[in-house]
Amino acid sequence: MHSVQINAFGKPWDVVETVALPDPGAPGAGEVVIDMEFSPINPSDLVLMRGLYGVKPKLPAPVGSEGVARVTKAGSGIAGLKEGDRVLFPRGSSTWMTRSKVKADGLFALPASADPQQLSMLMVNPPTAYLMLTEYVALKKGDWVIQSAGNSAVGRAVIAIAGKLGIQTVSVVRRPELIGELKNLGADVVLVEGPDLAKRVAEATGKAKIMLALDSVGGPGLMALNDCLANGGTLVAYGVMSGGPGPFFTAPNIFRDLTLKGFWLLNWFNRNSPERIAEVQKQMAAWIADGTIFTPVEATYSLDQSAAAISHAAKGTGKILFKGG
Repeated sequence: MHSVQINAFGKPWDVVETVALPDPGAPGAGEVVIDMEFSPINPSDLVLMRGLYGVKPKLPAPVGSEGVARVTKAGSGIAGLKEGDRVLFPRGSSTWMTRSKVKADGLFALPASADPQQLSMLMVNPPTAYLMLTEYVALKKGDWVIQSAGNSAVGRAVIAIAGKLGIQTVSVVRRPELIGELKNLGADVVLVEGPDLAKRVAEATGKAKIMLALDSVGGPGLMALNDCLANGGTLVAYGVMSGGPGPFFTAPNIFRDLTLKGFWLLNWFNRNSPERIAEVQKQMAAWIADGTIFTPVEATYSLDQSAAAISHAAKGTGKILFKGG
């Protein structure tokens, strides 16, 4: 079997390698053996490989943060799962691996009719979008939310989930050719970043009172989103795609009573019960199965093509998946 790992921190395509590992063997009581079907390369994986993530693993370290797998062998004492069921990798597992032996606690069978490529992206981006929409501001049907990086995987999930909840979206993008694509996905307003963003947002939304902004870019664009918020609004920052800091002036936050919050999914996992985590994951699985949540996949690579896959993913042109088998 194969595993993708890093032996140093640096440029992801330079430090990644595929290694051969022995088979994990038969499962014990309460364990299952799972074969990876698909596992995405997320921006957070690339940040971790550079040594800049919120946690830094001991090297050498296997990589991969989410994926979907088939149960190939089940140990004793397991209820609700059988061989052939499709499951998510347990949280904390390294997923860029042919075969794994894992604890069955918290695992559940995913909808058989759902696309496994889409299910492989269930654990990170859809819950991030859903939780940011529901846990910071009590939005009602007809309310507005504004987000940067509207064409990202989280951005697309925000558009889809907001539509399901009756919330209207303003999505800010960098390229005008994305406007029609996101509109077709259900985005209410799509604007290209640039000068006078707050003025253009007010015109497009009829001067709506926007109480929630979501940002994954950071840098100078952070202040532009801040300016679009109504007094008392909240900006939730969940990424630093720009790679650097940006201006965030204190005065507007004091005089307009604005709030800046950070969101990291790992913190949410750590403070919630297994039951709550499974509840959110099952809701995301249902929305993937019915087509509400969909992320285009640009390419798939086998595990022995790890450097090529990472190089492709680092270009940021589309979603890249590892495939098992």
